[in-house]
Amino acid sequence: MPLPSREICGITVPDTLLVARAMEAARTVSEAVTKAYAGTGRFEVEGADLARTLSREHGAGDRRAQLIWYCVALNATLSLSPHAEREVAICTAGAGIDYAGFLSEQIPKETTASIVATFPRLEMKQQLKECLSRIARERPQTTHENFLRDFGERFVPGYKPPISTVDLLANAPFDE
Repeated sequence: MPLPSREICGITVPDTLLVARAMEAARTVSEAVTKAYAGTGRFEVEGADLARTLSREHGAGDRRAQLIWYCVALNATLSLSPHAEREVAICTAGAGIDYAGFLSEQIPKETTASIVATFPRLEMKQQLKECLSRIARERPQTTHENFLRDFGERFVPGYKPPISTVDLLANAPFDE
């Protein structure tokens, strides 16, 4: 059965209670109150866990909730996401457009202007820089294998990255 839909900025999107709650939650917990959701783990996993929980609470089955988890957890992993389910690849593409303008030349300028007018960026560059730098400063152990290390190295005085994958191999407990 097709999902109800609506048009936002000329784009047809699902119009379900889950989508409405997800948008409401995103607006509610966006900076500066995201600290209330910060745990000790990797930020992308914490966000994915929250999205999966929200999905299940609003009727998504286990398969769909897990797919949503992958969409959130992998949306900054540009080298892997395109090889996952198409929904994950699409979410990554959307995140890439929002973050760095990747593929933005493929979107008509009027559409982009309409989207930004409807969903203002609210100083996203500076806000995200501060948020990700704070995570690198407060939880450096979560900055391995992701782009947070870049923020730590560039913007956090005294940042010491966690052990590298080269160190892991060199220090493996084998004689050879």
